[in-house]
Amino acid sequence: MSDTASETTALPEDSVGIVAPQTFEFDQPLLLACGRTLDRYELVVETYGTLNAEASNAILICHALSGNHHAAGYHSTDDRKPGWWEHYIGPNKPLDTNKFFIVCLNNLGGCHGSTGPASINPATGKVWGSDFPNLRVRDWVHSQVRLADRLGIQKWAAVVGGSLGAMQAMRWALEYPDRLGHCVVIASAMKLTAQNIAFNQTARQAIMSDPDFFDGDYLEKDTLPKGGLSIARMIGHITYLSDDGMGKKFGRDLRSGSFERGLEEPVEFQIESYLRYQGKTFSKSFDANTYILMTRALDYFDLAREYNDDPAEAFRSAKCKFLVISFTSDWRFAPERSQEIVTALMRADRDVVYGEIESVYGHDAFLVPNQQRYWDLFSAYMQGIDVSLDGSSN
Repeated sequence: MSDTASETTALPEDSVGIVAPQTFEFDQPLLLACGRTLDRYELVVETYGTLNAEASNAILICHALSGNHHAAGYHSTDDRKPGWWEHYIGPNKPLDTNKFFIVCLNNLGGCHGSTGPASINPATGKVWGSDFPNLRVRDWVHSQVRLADRLGIQKWAAVVGGSLGAMQAMRWALEYPDRLGHCVVIASAMKLTAQNIAFNQTARQAIMSDPDFFDGDYLEKDTLPKGGLSIARMIGHITYLSDDGMGKKFGRDLRSGSFERGLEEPVEFQIESYLRYQGKTFSKSFDANTYILMTRALDYFDLAREYNDDPAEAFRSAKCKFLVISFTSDWRFAPERSQEIVTALMRADRDVVYGEIESVYGHDAFLVPNQQRYWDLFSAYMQGIDVSLDGSSN
């Protein structure tokens, strides 16, 4: 979906350039894990690169909590904010568009065009709001299967994701083992720790306690719970960074005020200003019900629950090969969680490559550029994927 090269000359040479999303409509009812059915829904999608004649070079990118379909490129020549994985998708990057056809969608329940809580419920003619069904990771995967069918892709060369996106990738490997050759799991876990669930619940409480939340039906009241969503984002953002990373970036630097006695101007640290800005910006672009829905999907995810709580038994259903990556300073999804995945894969006699990357960027490290070891490992693995029709799982 890239436009002509003449329109992208002002943009970085290693970018996929100007891109445009597409909306796919589905009218085949989708039975959800909660027991409810969506009779029809829409998914917003961006693609980068070219699908080969055999449709064997396609890669699915699954986004994390606050991500969306816009993973790379720019929406116009005036756009100064590229897609969220711009540093890793494009010509000669780890997700090389000279080789691969990259597909990224806004998940069902999202707030960037796909059917979600802010969409119109066709049965009532009103915004879904609080009545939108609860979703599980497997629901996203089932909807992605239908998208693959629509695109004519029977088997992904790889399904790739970080954090919540990696949970989707692992679910793909278990539920549709014949439809992917490789599974790339970055900064993730087979289930959340109690501490992670506690952080998510605290963030949800911040939203639901906002007087403008109205039990999730705030759009009907023509308002938004911006304050609560802003605090939720600040809570989440703190957990995505590391202590060292915040210290190096902000330390105890002041934005305003003074510690000198007699001065009445209040002290404000740079980190306070930064978090407030992040929260305010996020509250303008993200839907509160979607935030609640997606954090709950995170909490409910447990890869081995239906496999006698034995992750090795779960992974025996998989046929693909795996790349698992963790980051040393990621305390939200610590390296120990990735090591548990690797141990289970080895017990299941699955093919797995594991890399633990030294980084100061915390959980957000999988998004951050200029990390050479991460780039090298990610790139080398993806270059090794055979996209020929008979070798896509090599």
